[in-house]
Amino acid sequence: MATINFGGVYEHVVTREEFTLEQARKTLKDEVIAVIGYGVQGPGQSLNLKDNGFNVIVGQRKGKTYDKAVADGWIPGVNLFEIEEACEKGTIIQYLVSDAAQIEVWPVVKKHLTPGKALYFSHGFGITYSDRTGIVPPKDVDVIMVAPKGSGTSLRRLFLAGRGVNSSFAVYQDATGKALERTLALGIGVGSGYMFETDFKREVYSDLTGERGTLMGAIQGILSAQYEVLREHGHSPSEAFNETVEELTQSLMPLFAEKGMDWMYANCSTTAQRGALDWMGPFHDATKPVFEKLYNSVADGTEAQISIDANSKPGYREGLEKELKALRESELWQAGAAVRKLRPEND
Repeated sequence: MATINFGGVYEHVVTREEFTLEQARKTLKDEVIAVIGYGVQGPGQSLNLKDNGFNVIVGQRKGKTYDKAVADGWIPGVNLFEIEEACEKGTIIQYLVSDAAQIEVWPVVKKHLTPGKALYFSHGFGITYSDRTGIVPPKDVDVIMVAPKGSGTSLRRLFLAGRGVNSSFAVYQDATGKALERTLALGIGVGSGYMFETDFKREVYSDLTGERGTLMGAIQGILSAQYEVLREHGHSPSEAFNETVEELTQSLMPLFAEKGMDWMYANCSTTAQRGALDWMGPFHDATKPVFEKLYNSVADGTEAQISIDANSKPGYREGLEKELKALRESELWQAGAAVRKLRPEND
């Protein structure tokens, strides 16, 4: 593993040049990788593994998601099976169903965790909160993780574009002496651009904080607050949306993604620079207590329990669709839909 300086802190990183695809194929040449679940991460990881030349099968209950797997080219009875049969056939079980579903399916998976197999996660939830999930693997199997830092859709799109999403990796239990090598091979196989070392607890704490924070929850809260203030002061929906969302996503985010926030600031007007530098402090001071409260809620298991309880309720998906529909039909995102249609590339 390479040692990289991240702002004065040195961390271990694995790159595709260091652990090659050829080496990954050699490591897993005798393995059957059973991807359990074809929801969020399942399609991207399984298809990337298959395209990279690994022996992959998919385990999925029959229904709409099973039909999607068939539409993606998986063949029933050949490389697409019911969950239990896939678990029986797999030497590496990639446990990619949702966190709540992992609790439900665990007895089936555990039954087929015979000595020497590997249990693979892309999230530290089930293991870290084992007192709530009941997921305690037997001692004679490897327990490993590769967690792509992006959605399964992004993982697949970037793979097809010849790029890759960065991933974190961890070994929780090494029963065979080859857990690390299996982990790195799988990380390369699913299409990681590079991989940084973590552990299951740190991964889930940072992941739950990030999703509820700047990645999803906080960003929607901040965008809607600014949009509402502009509208309440007489600005039109198009102007409010453009100054809140469109310029951020289409112009500014690519700049700081490319070379950092200072680069983005340097490529904006002096008026914008001054305002950004003056106001980043008040926003930091106003939001840091919220992030601290959020992190503590993750660390004490409150967020995990909320997720387990909510996602296990009958009718959960119907309720979720109502919440997403309300978001989709809000003026902010209806304005967004109209603005997107006007982008030059959509002519």
